[in-house]
Amino acid sequence: MVTMQDVAERAGVTKQTVSNVVTGRVTVRPATEARVRAAIAELGYVPNLVARSLATGSSRTVGLFVPTVSAPFYADVVEEVEDALEERGHRLLLCTTRLDGERARRHLAGLAGRSVDALLIAGDQGLTGHLPLLADVRFPVVLCAWEAALPDGFPVVTVDYEHGGHLAGRHLRALGHERALVLASPAHTVRAAGFRRAFREDGVPLPDDAVRTAADPTFRGGLAAALDALRDHPDATALFATHDVLAVAALEAARMLGRSVPDGLSVVAHDDTPAGLLSGPALTTVVLPKREMARQAVDLALGAASRGARPDPRPRLLLLPALVPGESTAPVR
Repeated sequence: MVTMQDVAERAGVTKQTVSNVVTGRVTVRPATEARVRAAIAELGYVPNLVARSLATGSSRTVGLFVPTVSAPFYADVVEEVEDALEERGHRLLLCTTRLDGERARRHLAGLAGRSVDALLIAGDQGLTGHLPLLADVRFPVVLCAWEAALPDGFPVVTVDYEHGGHLAGRHLRALGHERALVLASPAHTVRAAGFRRAFREDGVPLPDDAVRTAADPTFRGGLAAALDALRDHPDATALFATHDVLAVAALEAARMLGRSVPDGLSVVAHDDTPAGLLSGPALTTVVLPKREMARQAVDLALGAASRGARPDPRPRLLLLPALVPGESTAPVR
């Protein structure tokens, strides 16, 4: 078995220097670190993680909860968290809830007794009621991508989703639209509320039936809801979809009903996922700073872990989204 001493001799450094490179606890000069890592790769050295954990009191592992990795939004969050952790010498332990409350409860209960340095929870679907399971854990817990009401007792790094909906509404109002529809996922009431606020500020409040919820927030469910909304409101000149998949469904519904986009109907999306990039026309969309959010959550969690304390539960960091115009919106005719 290759030992740390073997690596030290091959790199021409001390054993402590190799330890510093492996653990990341002490900064090593770039040239020296490169030499050590080259020796590790050449010799095939694998650190004894159990021994290191016992010696340092740190597992160098951070847990991450996400609803799914099939959604592009959460896939980007996972990648950025993993990159940020790797840069700091930590590994990722990933759990998916798959929007199953019982599965989420089991994972949280299991993690509560595990040796992790910190836990990040991205997305609030099905998790809010299970957070009390983490009340007595010894590691820091940070919430991110939280769209529901923010719970007490945990720091949160998330996006101002209400502002995102408001940006979409202000964009359409600037183009002169007064009759608009909202196609929303059940989890996106805050985005819809921000959009309605933008119209209400100008004295053109949207009627309640202008907001349609796609009970099944997929392309198929969004298409059915969009067709119903456009048939019920043939005078609507604009539509805001709270997710790009729903926006693509709205584009198809408009095509099926003979409504051209953007001349006959302007469409604004939310999230900036590949579904929107591949649509035709290219969607005007609200872009979320998801990678920045992921990094700030990692910084907050590891900062607390390095101090051996839970993070201050008061931080409520709301990152601002931005609207990026595309080809799916135009001035009202």
